[in-house]
Amino acid sequence: MERSAQGFAGTGIPGGGPRVPAQPQVGDRDRGGSAPAPAAGGRMAGPDGGAGAVRGEHTHSETPFPRPRSVVQRSSVRGQILDALRTSLVTGELKPGEVYSAPALGERFGVSATPVREAMQQLALEGAVEVVPNRGFRVIVRGTRELTELAEVRALIEVPVMLRLARTVPADRWTELRPVAEATVRAAASGCRATYAESDRAFHRAALALCGNDQLVSLAEDLHRRSQWPLVDGPVSRGRADLMADAAQHLTLLEALGAGDVDVVQALVREHCAGSR
Repeated sequence: MERSAQGFAGTGIPGGGPRVPAQPQVGDRDRGGSAPAPAAGGRMAGPDGGAGAVRGEHTHSETPFPRPRSVVQRSSVRGQILDALRTSLVTGELKPGEVYSAPALGERFGVSATPVREAMQQLALEGAVEVVPNRGFRVIVRGTRELTELAEVRALIEVPVMLRLARTVPADRWTELRPVAEATVRAAASGCRATYAESDRAFHRAALALCGNDQLVSLAEDLHRRSQWPLVDGPVSRGRADLMADAAQHLTLLEALGAGDVDVVQALVREHCAGSR
C-alpha cells in the first residue's frame, strides 16, 4: 500500500513543521540560465561553448565554467530529507512493509522527486528500504533475529576496542566526554526516540573515535543506526524510563573507563549493545 507520508512529525512535512524549500535540480533547464544551445552541425555545445566539450574534451583557451550553485543546493536539500526520513524510520512513522513513492514524498516535502529518490537510494544502501520497480521503496521488515545479530556484531567490534581504550586512555580524556553523556540523559528525558537515538550515536561515536580508526567508527555507527530501527513485531518505541536507563549507562561506562575497570567496561558495553534500540 502506497502512503502519502502525511503527518510525519518534525520532518519538514505539513503538519510537522516548515516545508523544505523547493530547489532547482541539476537536470533542470533553468539551472542558472537557459539550456545549452546546439553548436554547429547540430551537436550540443558544452559549458564552455565549444561543441567538442560535450565529449569531455578540454578547451585550453576558455575560462573554466563555474559549477552551478544548484548542485550544492540539491545536496543540502537531499541531506535534509535523508535526515528526516531516518527520523521517520526510528519513530516508526515509515511503517515496515509499506511502500512509499518518491513523487508523493516529494510533494509533501515541497521538492521534486529527485532528491527524495536519491535519499531513498541511500537508505537502500544502508539496508533500511528496498526498491520496488515502478512503485517506490518498501521499508524493510525486521524481526528480533536481525536485532540479535546486529547486537552480536556490534559487541564483536566495540567490546575489544573499549577494553583497549580503558587500558590506554588517560582518565581526563574520559572526563572530557561527560558533557556528551549528559546530553544523552537530557535527550532521554525528552521522551523523543529520534532525539535520543541521535545523541546515543553521538556518544558512542565520540568514545570510539579515541581509537583513531575512522573506518571502524564509521562501521560501528552504521550498525548502531540499523539497531535503532523499530521491529515489525515489537513496540514502535521504548518508553521514557527505558531511554533514561539506557542513557544512565553512558555515565556509568565513563566512570568505569576512567577507572580502568575492564570487567565493568566489558559487561556494560555488551549489555548496552544488546539493549540499544
